This record gives sequence, C-alpha cells and structure tokens, in this order.
Amino acid sequence: MVADLSQLVKAYDVRGVVPDQWDESLAELFGSAFVQVTAADAIVIGHDMRPTSPGLSRAFARGAAARGADVTLIGLCSTDQLYYASGALDLPGAMFTASHNPAQYNGIKMCRAGAAPVGQDTGLAEIRTLVEQWSEGAPRPAAATTPGTITERDTLTDYASHLLGLVDLTAIRPLKVVVDAGNGMGGHTVPTVFDGLPLDLVPMYFELDGTFPHHEANPLDPKNIVDLQARVLAEGADLGLAFDGDADRCFVVDERGAGVSPSAITALVAARELARNGGRGIVIHNLITSSSVPEVVRENGGTPVRTRVGHSFIKAEMAGHGAIFGGEHSAHYYFRDFWNADTGMLAALHVLAALGGQQKPLSELVAEYDRYTGSGEINSTVADQTASLTKVKKAYGTREDITFDDLDGLTVTAPDWWFNLRASNTEPLLRLNVEAGDEKTMTAVRDEVLGLIRG
Repeated sequence: MVADLSQLVKAYDVRGVVPDQWDESLAELFGSAFVQVTAADAIVIGHDMRPTSPGLSRAFARGAAARGADVTLIGLCSTDQLYYASGALDLPGAMFTASHNPAQYNGIKMCRAGAAPVGQDTGLAEIRTLVEQWSEGAPRPAAATTPGTITERDTLTDYASHLLGLVDLTAIRPLKVVVDAGNGMGGHTVPTVFDGLPLDLVPMYFELDGTFPHHEANPLDPKNIVDLQARVLAEGADLGLAFDGDADRCFVVDERGAGVSPSAITALVAARELARNGGRGIVIHNLITSSSVPEVVRENGGTPVRTRVGHSFIKAEMAGHGAIFGGEHSAHYYFRDFWNADTGMLAALHVLAALGGQQKPLSELVAEYDRYTGSGEINSTVADQTASLTKVKKAYGTREDITFDDLDGLTVTAPDWWFNLRASNTEPLLRLNVEAGDEKTMTAVRDEVLGLIRG
C-alpha cells in the first residue's frame, strides 16, 4: 500500500489505524528499513493483545529476515518486557502496540540494542524515508544471500526475575492489592511477577482483549480508574494498581480509593533508589512534575536534573548524566538498572515494598511526598499558540517576584506557585499545568492564566 507516513510516523513511534493507514505489507517494509538503519544482524520482536498484532509483528519479522537479520519472537509481552529482552539479549527491538489507543489502532515502538530509544532524531526519520520510498515503488535493496532465521523464545519468567532482583519484597507484611489490567498486557505479566509474593491479589479485567470491553486502558484519565477505586474500597484493600494497555505505565490508588499523584510516586521511588545507592545519585524529572520531586531528591542526598517533557528527553538525560532514576507526571518511570528504560512494573514493586515495609496506610506513607496542590494538565484550543504564549508572558512580566524560563514552553515561577504553558506539537492546543502551596492559590492562578488564554 502507498501510505501517508506523515500521519503514521510520530515523534517516538509508529501509530495508526489498521488497515486504513497501514497493514502487514507496510509492516514488512518497516522490518526491512529497521534492519538497514540499525545495521542489525539480529533483532527481537514482541507484541500486545490487539487482534492485528500477531500478523503485523510476523510481517515485520519477514522483512527483517529477508535483509539477513536473525529474528527472535518473544510473542505476547508488555512494552517493558520487550525492553528487558532488548537489554538482556543486547539486541535492537520492536514492540507492536498502540498503548491505550482504541482497538482499530496499532503501532511499533522501536529501540536499539540495550533498549536505547529510536525516535525522530535517532533513526526513525531515516526509517520513515526508506519505507516511504519503497511503498511508492522505489527499488528495494537486494535480499540477503542468506536470509535470517525466525525463532521463538519466552522471556516472561526471566523478566520477572530481573525485576524482583532489583527490589527486596521478602520481608514485607501481607498486602491486599487490587490490580486493574484494563484487558491489557498487565493481565499477562502481573500473575508471573507477583507469584510467590505475600500478596492477596484481586484481579480486574485480566482477560487479554484488544477491544477493551470495560474501559479505555489509560489510567491517567480519571474515568478509567473509577472501577478500581470502587473495588479497592469494596475489598478493603491496601492499595490498587492500574496499568495501561501495553503495561509500561502504572497508576496507584490508595486505601481510601484516592489516586496517588505520579509525582508522589516519583519522589517515593527516588528516595528508595537513592538509599539503594548510598544516598548519592542523579534523578531526572520533567519540568511539570511537582516541586516535591527535586525537594525529596535533595533531602535524600541526590541531585535533581530537570528536563523537557517526553520519554526521548528523559532517556537521553538518564544516559548523559548516568542517572539512577527518572520520573514523569504521566506515570512513566525510568531506571538505570533497567537500561534507562521505563517500567511501570518496577515502580509498582517499589510501592509494594515501601508500603509493606512499615505499618502506615498508603495515604499516610505518600503524604510526605505529596506536598503541593496541582491542577493536572488542562488543554485549551487556541488560534495562535505563539501569540497566546507572548500574551501570558507579557501579563506576568511586570511582577518583580516572578522568574521565567523557556526550557519547554513557558514556565512562570513565583515564591508560592508556578505554572507551565506548552504548545502541543500535533494539535492547536496549549497545555497548562499549575502548582501551588494550597488549593485557593492554585485555583486563582489557574483561572487567571486560562482567562488570558481563552479570553
């Protein structure tokens, strides 16, 4: 098929509707292009539970093998399980998933050996160019004299063992935990990772079903954790965990059924990772995580490093600084001991270890890491992003106690509040995040900025 790759190839991955925007013939071209750009002689491929994933992943494998690369298929897996395989086997990898997108979507997340990201600036643009040319009829390179082999391998047990080797859960008190897998890959990984731990597991929506019959597998949207919150209360559970479709993100609910801020989880895990490393180390956080995060990092002997929003920036900073941990407001958590890649499962294990290692309920445990009031991300449609940003900066420019920075959009900081206003790369939107010491101040700043944007 001749595809519009401008709609298909995003900043960090490939994602679109099957078969309208792409199909197995195009997946085969992506496999060939991936091998050419990475110069790989062997790769590893995994896929999620979407109905189209097995066929697309095998087509990609055929394209890669035709170029001479040996292919290891690990079958059904979470995205962080694919990262594990890429790291442990030291091979470039491809994961077939569209994360939390609706059932008709599918996509590819690609990485180099050791789970190093492939994005627009690290190979994805070249892959897109090759696929575009070949799909339009340009001659493809000759097939390899000796095609690569395609073999299958199960990595789930090894993945679980690796994670459990990074967090000591042997001495925790028994915990009752409700897990909402959202019919996604958490239903595949959680039973194996949690096996043998002192946990009373209450599973929700563990059946693998890429049509998502119960709710969208995106736990950052409050409506998608309503079932989990109710079940935690009904069961009298100690906590709840919700995974997204490809199970690389994890969202936490406390014993009262209240959602725990991903920034609080970032701070909690940062403190634990710093303790593991003798009270030293660099922790990466994006600029819209809570101010609690750098405060907790410093209090525990670490050095916080602030970066732009987006996993490619976090991973680059992790590698560049030799950081031990990184976290984002979107519930992505990155670990040096997991090849700088993100794994919600490892963050979940840290929460279980922290909770089970003492007697307080989760709400009290995380209170010390959740010090401020945040607005969450608020989107506004605007006609001119640059003009709106200029208007807001001008409105605050006359105040003496305010500082500005433009690391990612516009960040305005006062002694007792801050906000960040960023332009979407793909839509005519501005994204606002506000944080303050109390609800009243946060609301006032939020409403003032929204009035300037929308007025």
